[in-house]
Amino acid sequence: MAKQTSGCFLLCLLLSGQVIQILGIAVGINYGQIANNLPSPNRVASLLRSLNVSRVKLYDADQNVLSAFINTDIEFVIGIGNENVSTMTDPAKALGWLRQHVLPYLPFTKITCITVGNEIFKGNDTVLMANLLPAMQSVYQGLVSLGLDKKVNVASAHSLDMLGNSYPPSAGSFKQDLAVYIQPILDFHSMTKSPFLINAYPYFAYKANAGTVSLDYVLFELNAGVTDPLTNLNYDNMLYAQIDAVYAAVRAWGHPDIEVGISETGWPSRGDSDEIGATPENAAKYNGNLLQRIAMKQGTPMNPSVPVDIYVFALFNEDLKPGPTSERNYGLFYPDGTPVYNIGLHGYLPPMLSSSFKMVPALCTLGIAIAILLLA
Repeated sequence: MAKQTSGCFLLCLLLSGQVIQILGIAVGINYGQIANNLPSPNRVASLLRSLNVSRVKLYDADQNVLSAFINTDIEFVIGIGNENVSTMTDPAKALGWLRQHVLPYLPFTKITCITVGNEIFKGNDTVLMANLLPAMQSVYQGLVSLGLDKKVNVASAHSLDMLGNSYPPSAGSFKQDLAVYIQPILDFHSMTKSPFLINAYPYFAYKANAGTVSLDYVLFELNAGVTDPLTNLNYDNMLYAQIDAVYAAVRAWGHPDIEVGISETGWPSRGDSDEIGATPENAAKYNGNLLQRIAMKQGTPMNPSVPVDIYVFALFNEDLKPGPTSERNYGLFYPDGTPVYNIGLHGYLPPMLSSSFKMVPALCTLGIAIAILLLA
C-alpha cells in the first residue's frame, strides 16, 4: 500500500453556522439536487472549498450552481440528461447548448467534462442507445468549433450492468448484444482521449448476495481478499475488482489506451427492511476507507501506477428521489449541513444570509444571463 501523500487539514472558524466533518482531500463528489430543502449553491460553494474538494459532478448545467462557483478553482463535470440526448444529435442544437451552458462560464468556472446521458444501456430504449454516440459526436464537434475540445472532454456515465461478465476481473466483458453501440463509443473515446465512465456500487452486489459476499471485502476493511486465478492478482475490495473488470472489457475490444473512471460510487446510510447493509456504520466505513485510498493515490491491481479517478455519491441526502429508501440516503450530509456520519476532519457551511445580503449573488447571476443573451 502506498504511503499517504495527501495530508489533512484543520479548519477552525469562529463564525456562526454549522461546522461539519469530512476527509479534507482532493476528491470528486456528485452534487445532486433532487430535493426541496438543500442549501443555496453559494453556501455549498463555501462548504466544498472548506473541505478542499476540487472536483464536482452535476447532472445538469444549473446556471445558479455554475455562477456560484466562479473563481473557486473547482473543476466541474456537467451533464446533458437522457431526455435531451436525441436533441443533441443535431449539431446546430448541440452548438447552441454549448453557447448557452458552457461558453459564458469559461474560464471563470472550470468546466472540464460534459456527460451526455446517464446509464442509458441499463434500460431497453434502443432508440436512445442508438442516439447516444451521435449526440456525443455533435457535442464534441461543437467544442471543436468553439476551440474548447482540448479543455473540455465528452463522455457518458454507464451502469456496471453493461458487463456480461465481471469475474474474474481479467475476464471482464461487455454484453455481446450491446457491441453495436459500445464498440463505436470506445472508438470515440480513443479518438478524443476522453475517459470511459462507470457508476459502480459494491453495495448492490452485497445486498443481493449478503450470505456469500464478505462485508469486509466490499467495505475496504481488512480481509484476505479474492485472487484472480488467471492473473494471480489479489483484490482486497470489490470496487477495484469491478474497475479492473471494465478495463479488461475495454481492452478486449481493442482499446488499451482508454482510461476508466468512476463517475459514481457510494453507500446508503439508511434503507428499507429488505435493504441489507444500508446503515450509517457501513456507509462511514465504505466512504471513509475509499477516501483514504484516494488520498493515497492508489491504483488497482491491474493498473497499480494509475491513481483511481472517483466521484463519490453524493454530497447531500435528496428527499425527492423516487425508489426505495436507500435512494434518498446516499448523502454525506443532511441538507442543514449536519454530517450523516463522521469520517474525519472539518468543513464549514455558512449560515443563511438575510435578504439584504443577497444582492451580490443576484447581480452575478444577472451578469451571466446578460452574457448568454449577447452570445445567443
